[in-house]
Amino acid sequence: MLTMTIWCVGTLLECLVLVRGFRQALYRQFPIFYAYLLFVIINEFVRLAVYRWDSAHYFRVYWATQFLSLALGCGIIFEIYRVALRSFPGAARMTRYVLLIVFGAIFAKALILASEDVSSLAATSLILERNLRIVQALAALTLVSLFMWYAIPFGKNLKGILLGYALFIGMSILQITFLYYTWDRIRPLWTYAPSVAYLVVLGIWVRTLWSAQAVPAASNVRLESDYEMLLATTRSQFRRTLARLGWAARA
Repeated sequence: MLTMTIWCVGTLLECLVLVRGFRQALYRQFPIFYAYLLFVIINEFVRLAVYRWDSAHYFRVYWATQFLSLALGCGIIFEIYRVALRSFPGAARMTRYVLLIVFGAIFAKALILASEDVSSLAATSLILERNLRIVQALAALTLVSLFMWYAIPFGKNLKGILLGYALFIGMSILQITFLYYTWDRIRPLWTYAPSVAYLVVLGIWVRTLWSAQAVPAASNVRLESDYEMLLATTRSQFRRTLARLGWAARA
């Protein structure tokens, strides 16, 4: 009964965030975030229908849709960086390439493992989720550190999405860690913890995304100038390395 109540409240909060996002036109600024939320709502009903009427295929459907959920979750990180660094195109471009390479490598490895042994889909999805959540947590922490260091304002909507999703990532990492090492011992205490934490996440999103608020313009240009300096130094070092390699080859 309690599980169903939590699920119903969570679904209502998800729908509320989605409706307010469309009424306030926030979906135009954060299309991936709202696409993710819509996917989560539809996915919950699909899984529930499969569980009730075709339970033999439930776990296969669960882990297959989990791949899509993780991909959209990575898209949220991209979107947070895109909106947060829109005043810094150079830094935004660099972080986009780095995240694309890291996320792409993790997904490619998971797909290879899944193709080699289809029966291990659940284990592969769990490993994929663990690796992606860790990278997402590091990416969120890096962004927060950058904005604190350069005193760049986030804006209410962006801050709410980042705070809620960071809490969700942290809870997912804890859950996977416990699942690997101490699941049997903490199962009684952990039964409702992820669901309650997700309600807190949804509460944060309802509060911070109730109305649209523009991201404040960033007046601090040190981030972009530091990026250009780093880029110039990297290029110079790369040319020196190539020159040395060429000299060594001739010798």
